[in-house]
Amino acid sequence: MRHFYSIVTVDIPREAVSRAAQFAKQVCGTTNYSDSNQHVLSKIQDDHFISKLGEEAVRIILEPMGNVQGPDYSIYSGKEKSWDDDLYFNGNGIAVKTQRQTMADRFGLSWTFQCGKNRRDKILDNPNAWVVFVLYDDTKPWQCKVYPPFQIKELTFGKPRLAKLTDHKAVVYAEKLPNPMG
Repeated sequence: MRHFYSIVTVDIPREAVSRAAQFAKQVCGTTNYSDSNQHVLSKIQDDHFISKLGEEAVRIILEPMGNVQGPDYSIYSGKEKSWDDDLYFNGNGIAVKTQRQTMADRFGLSWTFQCGKNRRDKILDNPNAWVVFVLYDDTKPWQCKVYPPFQIKELTFGKPRLAKLTDHKAVVYAEKLPNPMG
């Protein structure tokens, strides 16, 4: 499943940025993140936008290497919402986690997983699942740095730097990423 082994820089095309922005605007009204202490709609909208930019970046890299399905821009309501993989590459599910450069500058380059009593990323329960990490450089809009794929079992999880998140989140810090070459 690992088809690239180093960080790849990608420029997101305007039409993909527009799709991501439109999706984020539409979806934020259908979500409820109160169980993870997130009530600010503008933050929820921005999180969805950044996530879709990361998915688009990974899609751009993987498309020349095989069959990519996603990102999914459907708007689901309530119980229809899916926590399935973000992308599928040659039939294999991939989770995509994206961090904004300005947040990385404040808290360290890291990617967050839901790990609370009420909400948990199901990928954490599958050691063989694949995840791709993305750094969205919001100081150079629409550029992303895409890290090579990792399996959950290869990752070291830590606590978030913000104390209020420690009961709800698990974090992978960039400096703890394994060498994908082995």
